[in-house]
Amino acid sequence: MTEIRSLLAEIRRPRLLMRAARLGLSDYRRERDLRRLVEDQRPERAVTALLQEERRLEAQRTSGDTTYSVTHHVEVLIALIAEARLIQCLP
Repeated sequence: MTEIRSLLAEIRRPRLLMRAARLGLSDYRRERDLRRLVEDQRPERAVTALLQEERRLEAQRTSGDTTYSVTHHVEVLIALIAEARLIQCLP
């Protein structure tokens, strides 16, 4: 879990992207939203998969890839933040 926290602390993204993700947290519903993004619903595995997807999306964004979806990137960031918070609450 410490590894996940350090990985999350290293994420540096544009302010507007992170602001959109934070605003979307209030509408996040784990049972509905996480299922669309990752196969494994266990919090630690979900965070790992979300981190990988977020890195892929960031690479697309910075390279100017035309298939990049800002909407999907925000959805992944919302889930990543919410799942990381869930892990912090677990004993």
